[in-house]
Amino acid sequence: MRLKRSSREGGDTLVEVLFAVAVFAMVAVGCLSIMNQGTATAQRSLEITLVRQQIDAQAEAIRYIHQSYVTAFQRGDTFTGTANEWVKMTSKATGKGADNASVFGNLSTDSTCPTTAPGQRPFLLNARTATVWNTVPPMTPQPGASVPPFAQVIYNANSSIINQAYGLWIEAVPSVQTGGAGFVDFHIRACWDGPGTSAPMTLGTIVRLYEPR
Repeated sequence: MRLKRSSREGGDTLVEVLFAVAVFAMVAVGCLSIMNQGTATAQRSLEITLVRQQIDAQAEAIRYIHQSYVTAFQRGDTFTGTANEWVKMTSKATGKGADNASVFGNLSTDSTCPTTAPGQRPFLLNARTATVWNTVPPMTPQPGASVPPFAQVIYNANSSIINQAYGLWIEAVPSVQTGGAGFVDFHIRACWDGPGTSAPMTLGTIVRLYEPR
């Protein structure tokens, strides 16, 4: 004997299928959006860490040059070699010394990184050789090249020459001599376009070193 199927055992209607597909699509898009945000956040954290290492390398080179200068000063030696790099960094007459530092990190008005390194006499150090790089730090890619993912200094194979730099610069501001020990503030700064954000990524620090008297 044959059994008749109930009409309630039929398949889903087209409306029900479309509704299920729409719900699945919304959930999938939401998950992808969250994953993209998480990936961008992780990428930004990694870039900040790498740029911080670049800044620390510049700061250590500055301290090394300062120590060489202090040692030569105490011995009464002439400033040659590494000690002379201090003069190149800080002298307002013949070096990179500036009257003041530029405004930095005002993201409320700056929607992009500057196209040229700010400041009166911006510079960079070859942190591997502790010497002043005789090139204005570039803020835009070289002709025919793309923008690096973060602010950095790229050296050649034996680390003796800077092949490329982007988005990183130093401004040296000696104090006005009004008595007492003089000092120099080194503003080490970085600016680059980070992932998943319309505002530029900025990072910086100030290293204050005193001159011997």
